[in-house]
Amino acid sequence: MNKDKRTGAGGIALGGLLAAMAVVVMGLGGLIPVATYVCPIICTMFLAVFRKLCGNRLAWAWYGVVAILSVLFSPDKEAAAVYVFLGYYPILKPVFDTLPLRWLWKALFFNGSILIVYWLLLYLMGMTQLSEDFRELGIAGLVLMMILGNFTFFLLDRLLDGRFHR
Repeated sequence: MNKDKRTGAGGIALGGLLAAMAVVVMGLGGLIPVATYVCPIICTMFLAVFRKLCGNRLAWAWYGVVAILSVLFSPDKEAAAVYVFLGYYPILKPVFDTLPLRWLWKALFFNGSILIVYWLLLYLMGMTQLSEDFRELGIAGLVLMMILGNFTFFLLDRLLDGRFHR
């Protein structure tokens, strides 16, 4: 058994504390408009810390709990959906890092997830305000949002690697 991973009571306590903090952060998503995208990133960082300390098995459970609680209690359903579809990235990142053309697979993961999230929000859940926001942005605005989203995702990827100090 790997002694570096906390899988006992200490790991569960840490997971509970980080999960509570993540749900509170997701709850703050409705206060500031840009928090729709910032809150899921912060919660993803909490997951990365938990995964590093407790391992993948407990990280999947932690992600599931936070995703369910975010969907149930977060006032910003868009932020909760973004977390549900992208929040588990720190668990999958080591797999992506072993693949050839890893940046391509990561980009496909991010863009595919975002397209699915917004398709579900617009067509399945019928979020009319979101559809009006997209109409106001226009095609150029949506393309700019996707470019900025990809840029932010790859910054998050570098942050998860710990490569900002180089």
